[in-house]
Amino acid sequence: MHDVIPTIRGSDRFPLVASLACFAVVGVANVAVDGGGLTLGATGLAVAGVYGVARYARSVSRQTLARTALGLWLAFLVVAGTHALGVETIGSIAPGPTAATVVAVSAATWATLLAAAGSTVFLWFREYGSPSRADEQVLEGEASDYSTR
Repeated sequence: MHDVIPTIRGSDRFPLVASLACFAVVGVANVAVDGGGLTLGATGLAVAGVYGVARYARSVSRQTLARTALGLWLAFLVVAGTHALGVETIGSIAPGPTAATVVAVSAATWATLLAAAGSTVFLWFREYGSPSRADEQVLEGEASDYSTR
């Protein structure tokens, strides 16, 4: 009989995907609307997106989180490169309405930027912000400040 509960492979990615979706909606709201009510809703979605990135950061290893952050930053740089060419220019070249392309590029820009920044901040928290646990100190050979006498 197995003592380990089986998990679905890749199940730790769901919070990150949900965060990217929340951030994309925030990006669409940023382009589409000037109203205060929708801005408040977009802020709530951004907070939910940050919570999703935090859940993802907690469920993966440091190496996986570092690779994710690097990948998101590279994706952001690629998407941001489209802004250098001009979003309207790309919208006129791409099939479909220009406005839809502008909204899609804006959504991708905000999603990758906010997710990359969030994952980098949580990686920093993991690396530098939190103290080592006691069992890690013993394994690393660091002595306690307290006398054992």
